Amino acid sequence: MRKRQINPDEPSEGGKTNNAVSLIRGLAILRAFGPGDSTLGNQELMERTGLPKATISRLTQALSELDYLHYDSALGRYSIGSATISLGYSSLSAMPVVHMARPLLQRLADETGVAVALGTREGFEMLYLANCHGEGPVSLKLNVGSRTPILKSAMGLAYIAEMQSEPRDALLKKLIDREPEQESAIRALVEASLECYRRDGYVGAYGTWFSYINAVGTGFRPSDGSPIVALTCGGIVDILPRSLCETQIRECLLRTVADLKALLEGRQEAGTVIISGENDAGGAGTAS
Repeated sequence: MRKRQINPDEPSEGGKTNNAVSLIRGLAILRAFGPGDSTLGNQELMERTGLPKATISRLTQALSELDYLHYDSALGRYSIGSATISLGYSSLSAMPVVHMARPLLQRLADETGVAVALGTREGFEMLYLANCHGEGPVSLKLNVGSRTPILKSAMGLAYIAEMQSEPRDALLKKLIDREPEQESAIRALVEASLECYRRDGYVGAYGTWFSYINAVGTGFRPSDGSPIVALTCGGIVDILPRSLCETQIRECLLRTVADLKALLEGRQEAGTVIISGENDAGGAGTAS
């Protein structure tokens, strides 16, 4: 069972008021829930947050009273409450890039036959904000709220490549501090991703997260000031070999990003963007 970490961008608790510390810890409890977690007990929350039992008990009670958690007295376990769900949907609805990207993501998924996703960074992971699936025989079972490791996924590496140098260096330092013995490997991976991104406008991750998954991704900086997002196309290696990733899939992905940029800048009306060369990829779902 993995232990979830408090956001690395948050400062340490030293010097904070009790209210601020409680808020940080309460948010850590909410973030302990993953897409596959219908309920969690106190022991699981302790393991994932590193918080003591007394703190977990006190904060889960407060979160339940505010409807951010729901407590099942028969099971003695907690689930995400209606207030948290409402907050999440409100956040997604407030991001124009997510709303405008959805039809383009679905068109890209239909065109390529693979899984397409849009996400942003949350701590040391990438968080899915939207996703669509193609008609291929096998598709990745990842949905909104799913998380992928930032250094092992095309989404994470594309996000890092799109960052400006100063915040990227700060993030890189945090990543190395977590695994100092991997410093050389981490720096080499990031540098190779940056070189590919600067040269070709995308990054690839071939069997780095799971050995059977290939994916390509590119970053996108919304013109409205929203946080950086990354768009990816991914699939099983038998369906999506590296050669296809680096040719047709890459081209379709970059066209989609160009269309999304045009929509956000008002150069196209929603629903009028046509992805050119719809048959170029030949449907990745049938690739050998």
